[in-house]
Parts: sequence; C-alpha cells; structure tokens
Amino acid sequence: MIDEKPDSESVSALAPFRHGIFRAVWGASLVSNFGGLIQGVGAAWMMTTIATSPYQVALVQASTTLPIMLFALVAGAIADSFDRRKVMLVAQTFMLVVSALLTAFTYLDLITPWTLLAFTFLIDSGTALNSPSWQASVGDIVPRNKVPAAVALNSMGFNLTRSVGPAIGGIIVAAAGAAAAFAANAVSYIGLIVVLARWKPDVPVSTLPRESLGAAMGAGLRYVAMSPNIGKVLVRGAAFGFSAGAVLALLPLVARDVVRGDALTYGIMLGAFGIGAVGGALISVRLRQLLSSETMVRCAFAGFAACAFNAAISQHAWQTSLGLLVGGACWVIALSHFNVTVQMATPRWVVGRVLSVYQTATFGGIALGSWIWGVVADAHGAETALIAAAIAMLAGGALGLVLPLPQQQVLNLDPLNRFKEPHLALDLKPRSGPIAIMIEYVIRHEDEAEFLATMAERGRIRRRDGARNWTLARDLENPSIWIEHYHTPTWLEYVRHNGRITHADAIVGERLRALHSGDEPPRVRRVIERPTTAGTALVPAKGPIEH
Repeated sequence: MIDEKPDSESVSALAPFRHGIFRAVWGASLVSNFGGLIQGVGAAWMMTTIATSPYQVALVQASTTLPIMLFALVAGAIADSFDRRKVMLVAQTFMLVVSALLTAFTYLDLITPWTLLAFTFLIDSGTALNSPSWQASVGDIVPRNKVPAAVALNSMGFNLTRSVGPAIGGIIVAAAGAAAAFAANAVSYIGLIVVLARWKPDVPVSTLPRESLGAAMGAGLRYVAMSPNIGKVLVRGAAFGFSAGAVLALLPLVARDVVRGDALTYGIMLGAFGIGAVGGALISVRLRQLLSSETMVRCAFAGFAACAFNAAISQHAWQTSLGLLVGGACWVIALSHFNVTVQMATPRWVVGRVLSVYQTATFGGIALGSWIWGVVADAHGAETALIAAAIAMLAGGALGLVLPLPQQQVLNLDPLNRFKEPHLALDLKPRSGPIAIMIEYVIRHEDEAEFLATMAERGRIRRRDGARNWTLARDLENPSIWIEHYHTPTWLEYVRHNGRITHADAIVGERLRALHSGDEPPRVRRVIERPTTAGTALVPAKGPIEH
C-alpha cells in the first residue's frame, strides 16, 4: 500500500533527532566512528612504513571491507533472529578487545604487515556483525517515513567524524605513533557500549520458533532473488564500490608519492572527503525530492569519476582535496540512496538479511576493487590505476541504461496479521509435512488477461516468502476454474509463510478476490502429502480464505 500522504516530518532532514534513543545511539556512534577513523589512519600510514609494496598498502582497505563481504549474510540472519541490541553489544565488546590487543602488539613492536592486516580484519569482522543489527534497528527506532532521513543522518554522523578524525589521526600518528591511534580507538567503544547496555527496546515477541541460521540465510537470499528492484540495487552498489574504492585504497600512495606529503597530508585529504560527505548527507533528502533515483545515482557516478581523475593528475594537495570534496558528497549520495531503497522495499522480518546482502555486494565490490586497483598501481603506478577506475566509474553509471533504479515509494510493509490457523481434523505437529495448498478461482473469460497478470505477481510473492513448486493450473472440463497450487515443507513453514504477508502484498490478494466470480469465496484446500503405501492417502484440511 502506498502512503500518498506521508507525515510532513518526512521532508525534514533532522526529524529523527526527535527520538531520544536515536539521538543517544547516534551520538555514541559518532564517538566510536571517530576512534575507528583514527585507527584507520594509523593502520594505513603504518603500512606505508613497514610494507614492501603498494600491493600491501592497498590490502589495508581490502582487509576492512572483506569481512563485510564474508560475514554480512550470517550477521543479517542473526540480526533478524536475535535481540539486535544484544548483538550490537557483543560486536562492540569484541572490537574493544581486539583494538586493545592491536595497541599492545604495536607498543611492543610485534607488528608485521600481515599481523596488521589480521587485526584490521578482526576489527572489521566486528563491524560486519554490528552493522546489519544497527541498520535494521533504524526502522524500529523511528517511523518508516523518517527512515530516509535517519539513514542520511547516520551517513552524516560518520562523515562528520571523517571530516576531522583523519586529520587528528594524522596528528596523533605523527606525534605519538600508531599505538596511540589504536589506543584511542579502543577507548572510543566504551560510550556506545554503555548506551546500548542502558537501552531497553520494546522487542516484539514472536509466537513461532526461531528459524535455524541456515534456514534464515536461505530465506534472505530467496527474498532478494525474487525481488527484481533489490537486485538492481545490488548490481549498481557493487559497480559503485568496485570503482569508487580505488580512491580510498590508493589515497595513502597519492599523499606520499603523488603530492609528496606525510601522514598529516593524508589525514587532511581524508578530512576533505569527509566534509564533502557531510554536505552530501545534508542535501541528499532534498535531492531525493527533486530528482529521480536513477538521475541521482548517475550524477554520483559521474562526480566520483571526476574525483578519481583529479586525484590522478593533481600535483598539489589542495587540488586533490577539492576533488575529494566532490567525491565525498557523491559517495554518501549514492550509498545512502542504495541503503534507503533497500530498506523501503523490505519488510521488518527480513530487513537485516536483505541489508546484509546489499552490504556484501557493495563492500565486496570495494574489496575486489581495492585488490585489483592495488595490483594495477603496483605494476603501472597509482595515477594509472585511478584513471582506469574513473573510466570504470563512468561505465557503472551507464549501467543505468540497462538496469535503472526504481523510483522510491512509501509502501506499507507492516505484517497484515490477518491469517489465523484453521481448525484441523488431524493432530498436526509443527514439523508435519510436506503441506500442499490449492486455491480455486472462478474467472470470467473477459477477466483472464488481468487474472494471469495478477497471478504472475502472486507467484513471485509466494516464492519470495517461502512457497515451493508454485504453479497455476486450469480445469480442462470447466475452463473458468483456475487452481493455484504450492507446497511448504512443514506446517510450521506454512504458518510462517502466511505471517510474512504485508499490507502491500494484500493488494494482490484483494485484486484476485475481486476477479473471482463464484458465488462463494475462493475455495482453499490444505493437504498433507503421504507416501503411496497401503492405507495412506492425501488428507485434506479445510479452513478460511488465505490472504
């Protein structure tokens, strides 16, 4: 269902700050992100002093994004299956411990290029666990029409720290060494851990058993596979990450070799990128009102291509920094728009998993790009790698000619909660199955074309939400009778399947019932399948109409 009259607060970029818990978590995250950026500057610059090739320098960026690509889907399933607050607490505590160990190893001079990469990998594994739970919690903290503004504010918060954090990180590294930067990051987790420990969210209690981790991941992948618009976002996000990641991966080399700077120069350049990103976050809500989704994203691709090309040809830190202002804005505009598109197209029961798949695609693109552009830089120089990345960025923008992004809509994706388990003559257990469902419609000849088109959408929704072997059949003796048929592996999965129906999905069911011309509502038969041995048969169970 499309909300044609969204709350007026939806146009305000600062509306989510009216919610106290959002303010608290946002502020604590600001401090934590600040520490993470200081740590990132320390790790990147330390690698330039201990590495033997540009390839290892670029791998620092890859080591921060690879965990998200590897573990995001598991983390998304955990976010949808467990208390998200507790998941975030575990992740933040884990990152604090690893950061403290990294500080100790560095202080004792035990760090090598590969141990540094291992520690950054572990820290960002914690980020991979934390991120789906935090992003999925946004929709629980603020109303749905404020989610775009909340996502933009989260991006702005991160990039506020990016605007000054890297420069301060460069000062800390130059004055006190990388160990001090790593220690600052370890301390920065404490505030967020305290806020999360004190937060008591109203967590809805599910009446159904928790899905196994494997089943939950399968349900998330199936939802994505059966959602064409989300698939477009994944491809465009991966293309953006693959090409745009070159700038951040190679920026330490640009600062050291191209503009002949030091750690402070690198920090100032990252600061310029962060300032641009803050500006991008502030204008993204307004741009979303003025421009189509596809136009916004194409402009972001083009702007970042200009940033990469400028970094390749510039010989001055100030010129490179000006280009990074544009790049930072385009980075946030593109990635926040991808994130919002995914969140607004996904119901709460699966949002953590779908966001994790999106992160896997985007950050997998960044990790792959960081590796490839590092190899190119190693063989041909950072300037050549950046020019090639700019060309790849333009190609990514051109993908919109084939895979244009959908225009955003405000859909009512709250659960319909209209299904009630029917009274059964058999004593079924939750694991009983397989279950076959048959729904019979009577359709007039003149309504057949509309019925078939609507049924195509019905089949997609059924399969997306867990139905198997969905088919539509027509009676040979009475052609006006059409039968929808599908399976679920168990009775529990049948109940779970019906519990996933949203108000937006119900529109399709209402259209089908309007097309049904029988005197009675569409007939529903539920049967449990049995092996073809003596004395067994398909046993029907009749009940209320499905929605």
